[in-house]
Amino acid sequence: MTEPQSQDRSVHADATVGYAYSEDSTDPIIGDDATIRSGTVIYDDVTIGDGFSTGHGALVREETSIGDEVVVGTNAVIDGQTTIGSHVSMQTNVYVPTNTTIGERVFIGPSATFTNDRYPIRRSFELEGPTIEDDVSIGANATLLPGVTVGEGSFVAAGAVVIDDVPPGTLAVGAPAEHRPLPESLKGGNDI
Repeated sequence: MTEPQSQDRSVHADATVGYAYSEDSTDPIIGDDATIRSGTVIYDDVTIGDGFSTGHGALVREETSIGDEVVVGTNAVIDGQTTIGSHVSMQTNVYVPTNTTIGERVFIGPSATFTNDRYPIRRSFELEGPTIEDDVSIGANATLLPGVTVGEGSFVAAGAVVIDDVPPGTLAVGAPAEHRPLPESLKGGNDI
């Protein structure tokens, strides 16, 4: 285990910070006030801001950039080459694939799954994860297909299957998700 480059941190003895996936990989950079719980694995070539926290068994793969005050829940997986803004909360069992972009003040509910391969195994396709803009909330068990953009301030309901872009300030509900006006009670930014 390589010591992360930060101060005032709590790293459980059973966590791996600095998993070398290649001979020329470099230690992760982790800001101040991190709490990294048991079973968590953070690869090399990862940059994380201040106030980072994980649940147990979280995975952060290589070439990922994470902002300040981000929570990566128990058994959540970030599969690398991903950009995540500040003040993001990913709950238990969230899956974020390679080539995904997540903005600022985003909430991702338990077991939400993002995908990046349009034709798994059947056809060649450049992997493209979803883009989640600022102040988006995504409910539990929602599924987002490759390449979709969820617009700023939108709300994806629990269990929704997002197959098309969600316009800013919209409610996406159902399978496949239909777009509806965002109710007044759900308008406004996220306070994470």
